Amino acid sequence: MLPAHPKNTHAVVIGAGTMGADVAVVLARGGCRVTVVDTHEGKRAGLRDHVRAGLEPLGLARRTDRVTAVALLSDVPWADVALVIECIPEKLALKQALFAELVKLAPAGTVLASNSSSFPISAIAEGLPTRARMLGLHFFMPAHLVPLVEVVLGPQSDMAQAERLCTYMRGCGNVPVLVRKDKPGFLANRLQHALAREAFAMIDEGVATAEDVDAAVRFGFGFRFLAAGPVMQRDHAGLDVHCAAAATMYPSLSKADQPALALRERVAAGRLGMKTGAGFYDWPEDKRMAEQARYNRLLQQGLALLASELPTLDTADEHEN
Repeated sequence: MLPAHPKNTHAVVIGAGTMGADVAVVLARGGCRVTVVDTHEGKRAGLRDHVRAGLEPLGLARRTDRVTAVALLSDVPWADVALVIECIPEKLALKQALFAELVKLAPAGTVLASNSSSFPISAIAEGLPTRARMLGLHFFMPAHLVPLVEVVLGPQSDMAQAERLCTYMRGCGNVPVLVRKDKPGFLANRLQHALAREAFAMIDEGVATAEDVDAAVRFGFGFRFLAAGPVMQRDHAGLDVHCAAAATMYPSLSKADQPALALRERVAAGRLGMKTGAGFYDWPEDKRMAEQARYNRLLQQGLALLASELPTLDTADEHEN
């Protein structure tokens, strides 16, 4: 059974890309000893500085030493590994092959988790004898700044292990939600895509520009979401008001089962967002870097506002007790 708290446990992160490196920060701030596996020498070389940068604002830079990087699964000291988190590219065959290998390597009590945002854990676990201890553990970028993490149950996943993983992640400073059914998109991404479908449909229809859609969310109802989610916010406003508005609006909401034209056209043109220098907005390198700094700064400020409602980290190390 997974320990109730991450402190002084051993966790393995497979993949040292953007998400894997941030997940290593999350685990280290909880007091884990973390082994990150990646064949790419450059990613391994840059990991230590990345982890330190994520831990320094918390006064936990000393925990950087808890994170090590290795090239191969065979380099991991597997005997005491409590948790494995897979953060490799979103290709189902790769993930299935990896977890088949983990069956042979990881101890029988190790929880095996996937950070996949695309594939249900049931598909990754298909045919494996480890299905009961396989769970989705879905973080949101940037994982060390966004508190939410989804713990996703497959049909054969053990509920006790899932609940234990929720407790474990609280010890890392996260806010876990338990997703009881392995539906595409899990919980948060389904909500995001429901909003995005309507947003892009209104752009297609000429109701609003991309800039005005963004402003409506950020400075309108999205601003309130920092204080109350959509369910609680309706209690604030009055369920009768919401019910009447829903009856009026729902018939006219988008029911499209394909991505909006505004999205498809940009994808076809290679305008994929920041990574290609343009999407709905243009992103020359200086503007992209400034935007990412602004974005991260506001997330940090949001964390400060929510600090009293977030799990408290255990910042004392053994030698300090």
